[in-house]
Amino acid sequence: MSQVVIVALGGSLMYDNGEINQEWIDSASTIISQTASKGTKIGIVVGGGHLARENIAAARKSGVTDTFDLDLVGIAATRLNAATFAAALKSVGVDVSENVPETTASATESLQNHDVVVMGGTIPGHTTDAVSINLAVDSGAERCTIVTNVDFVYDKAPQTNPDAIAFEELTLAELQSIVGPPEHRGAGPNVVIDPIGVQIAIDNSIELALLNGRELERLAKCIAGETFRGTIIGVN
Repeated sequence: MSQVVIVALGGSLMYDNGEINQEWIDSASTIISQTASKGTKIGIVVGGGHLARENIAAARKSGVTDTFDLDLVGIAATRLNAATFAAALKSVGVDVSENVPETTASATESLQNHDVVVMGGTIPGHTTDAVSINLAVDSGAERCTIVTNVDFVYDKAPQTNPDAIAFEELTLAELQSIVGPPEHRGAGPNVVIDPIGVQIAIDNSIELALLNGRELERLAKCIAGETFRGTIIGVN
C-alpha cells in the first residue's frame, strides 16, 4: 500500500454555533484532496462534536442512563458526521469510499481500493481518538494526527487555566501522565486525547501529533510531512 496518513478529525470542527460549518468542511476537503492526489492514502475518523453532545443530552433527558446506550447514541452521530464529510470529499473529486466503515479492519480493507476512507465510531467504550489510533495500527501508519480545537497539548485545560503550559514535543509516556490512566470516562467527555487511545499508541509504537484544525494550513503542512504548529508526541 502507498504511504498511509491517519487523521482523527474532531467533530466540533464541523460545526459553528450548532450549525454545519460548510466553509470549513469545503476548505478541509480541498486540503485532503490535494494530499490524496499525490498518492497518499488517507484514513479519516470523524468525531461526534456538537451533534453527539446534543443527542446524548437529549437521550439523558428522556431517561437513558446506561453508558453503553449513550455511547451508541454518540457513535451514530459520528457516523453521520463521517457521511457528511465523505460526501464533501466526493463533491471535489476525491476517490473516497461511499460506505462509512464500522470497523477499523473494514476501513483498512477499503483503503486498498480507495484513496480516502472516512469513518466514525465503532463500539461503546472507544472514542474516535482510540478508533483512529487503532486504524493507524491496522493500516500500518507510523503516525496518527489528532485534529482538534486547541493549539497544543497542555499540562491542564487552557480554557480554564490561563497558566497552562503548552508542549511542542512530548513522549507518549509523558502524555499518559497528563491524560491519566486508560479508562473509559463515559459518553461525551472532552479530553485532549483519549487515554485509552494513548495506551494503544504506547502498546503499538504509534507516534501522535496534535494540532488546531481551525487553522487549516497546519493540517495541510502536517499531512504533507512538513513542520507545523502543534505538538509532536514521540514514541520515546
